[in-house]
Amino acid sequence: MSTSPSADNQPDTTSATQPKSLTFTASTDQRFFFFNDTRTEDNRRVPVSVYGLRAGFLFPPRHRRPNLMSGRSASFKAGVGFYFVNQQLDKPGLLPNTSESITRRLRMATVYYERYLLRKGAFEVSLPLEFGYGHSRYERNDDSAERHELARGVFLPLGVGVSAAYQFPMIKWFRPFHWFGLNILTGYRFILKKDIPESQINYTGFYISVGPSFFLENLTADIKYWRQKHKQKKKNAK
Repeated sequence: MSTSPSADNQPDTTSATQPKSLTFTASTDQRFFFFNDTRTEDNRRVPVSVYGLRAGFLFPPRHRRPNLMSGRSASFKAGVGFYFVNQQLDKPGLLPNTSESITRRLRMATVYYERYLLRKGAFEVSLPLEFGYGHSRYERNDDSAERHELARGVFLPLGVGVSAAYQFPMIKWFRPFHWFGLNILTGYRFILKKDIPESQINYTGFYISVGPSFFLENLTADIKYWRQKHKQKKKNAK
């Protein structure tokens, strides 16, 4: 995406999106967790969809960083996130050496810090670091053994990863196109502390996210651009 002025000398949204102060940002975040108890018949792990939402602020760089010089320059972003899983494993035998089935309800709130390594034009690469608080509701049923268990517990996750995003280019006749893009995130989740029954799995593990991305800062910048353009038209009409 070009950051140069347009031919008609109208101010471009890319210059408006360069944060000189805190800029609010938010996005959906669907991830795939790999749990030990979610496997195929040949014992391969199956990814579980985890749905989430993140909101925070973009922080402008205090010092010149050439790899961040673009219309969307920002040194890092920080904020909070919330994730949930409603999973039902109704096929017995997914836990090793058992005939149990499981219903899982997982809720997790996080705070995150995401440092940008690259933010030029349409591309950005960052290193997200997350710390959170999770709550697990775990129901196990083994009809053959007449065993039933309903357990609740909490855990403290720490996640580290690498994220890469691509922003769709701006189209003058349809500016909302550049509000969206693609994002790839991969990382590892460590459980620092847990207070859950031994019968539950350890939530330490690998995760990956591949999907669409929404750039809220581009939407707000376009709104500001349209307002300025409308005011300029009213001024010129007088």
